[in-house]
Amino acid sequence: MSITAGDFRAKITSSTLLDRKQHHERITCLTAYDYASARLVDEAGIDMILVGDSLGMVMLGYENTLPVTMAEMLHHTRAVRRGVKRAFLVADMPFASYHVSQREALRNAARFIKDAGAEAVKIEGGEKRARLVARMVEAEIPVVGHIGLTPQSLHAMGGYKIQGKTLAAVEQLMHDALALERAGACCVVLEGIPREVAAMITAELEIPTIGIGAGPDCDGQVLVFHDLLGLTFAPPAKFVRRYADVGTVISNAVLAFKGDVKSQAYPSDEESYHLPKETLAALQSIAQRKRAVQV
Repeated sequence: MSITAGDFRAKITSSTLLDRKQHHERITCLTAYDYASARLVDEAGIDMILVGDSLGMVMLGYENTLPVTMAEMLHHTRAVRRGVKRAFLVADMPFASYHVSQREALRNAARFIKDAGAEAVKIEGGEKRARLVARMVEAEIPVVGHIGLTPQSLHAMGGYKIQGKTLAAVEQLMHDALALERAGACCVVLEGIPREVAAMITAELEIPTIGIGAGPDCDGQVLVFHDLLGLTFAPPAKFVRRYADVGTVISNAVLAFKGDVKSQAYPSDEESYHLPKETLAALQSIAQRKRAVQV
């Protein structure tokens, strides 16, 4: 039996996501990086929450995702875990945490599950990561794949460029997706590829696809929390739809606070704590005696 979109109580698992694909029910996914945002996203009924290494840019001010460390990812994943009850929680493995050796990659992946409470890890790369994905799955670590525009390959790709524009590139993306599925990945993120290619991959795979900048034909969609709310400072990518301008709301609130403090309108007497009448009377009596002595 599939879980309806309105059932916010049932725990989402990798099996739920597969069920969603089989029943043609769209999967929703957002990033979250702290307890407050995680609670809001989870309580809204979003299916998947990704603690993305995008936190390096939107939370820590890095230029890209490459400087993000394991310690930073684990710290934020733990915070998000405390705010999530229902959603399927996925943590990004940061750059260089799974590139050096399979042994080190397994140890780092296990930390996300054991120490931080994630329910799956996400790694970038297709065919070249297939053996690693298979080994992780063998070690009881669910894996979400990620192909197309992979931000950790920024320098190798020569920038943030749409992938899969040539026949050879389309063929490679299909090989990548199938290799991840055969290796045991529970779903695959498709980023920055033409809609038509994403539709082909989605139709070919038995596991769900989650799109970001990959068109509407994927099994699900993910956006960065800060992009959705207008909390980023750079111009948004073409695929980003801003559902609110929270950045302006915050700026206006801060300016109003500044103005009230400067004009002494904040805090008011109603917003202040007061002494009990007896204590106030005693202090006033002491002050009167002091003045009398001075006279």
